[in-house]
Amino acid sequence: MPSWDEYIDNLIAQSIDKNGYSHIHKGCILGIDGGKQWTTGNHANALNLSEDEATNIAKCFKENAFPEFIESGVVVEGCKYIFIKEEEKTVCAIKRGTGKLTLHSSKTAVVIAYTYIPENGTYILGIPNRAVHNISKHLESVNM
Repeated sequence: MPSWDEYIDNLIAQSIDKNGYSHIHKGCILGIDGGKQWTTGNHANALNLSEDEATNIAKCFKENAFPEFIESGVVVEGCKYIFIKEEEKTVCAIKRGTGKLTLHSSKTAVVIAYTYIPENGTYILGIPNRAVHNISKHLESVNM
């Protein structure tokens, strides 16, 4: 059986554009019930959330309520990202000079991707969003 860390590789691979540029640089998957991380910090591109960060994210997605993200931002790896939008179980948040987060839930998990964006750089929302959505849809297809 493949390890959950292989999903990080798959997530990144799905974000590679026609020029070979990866739009996702880190990722993780956590359980929607309590926020236990399914992927490990051993992967070179793991997004390492604290227990409190993972618990808070899972709680918001489990309750399908995002006022805390709107009021306080989304905190990942000690960094606060400004909430941009939530649409159909997808949350986007950004921090200028740092990057962008895309989060999407399945029945049992939250898939999170981080995209590094240089200070004066631009980004394309669609590519990371689609990759995260694809992983979530796969998990739902196997009843997860």
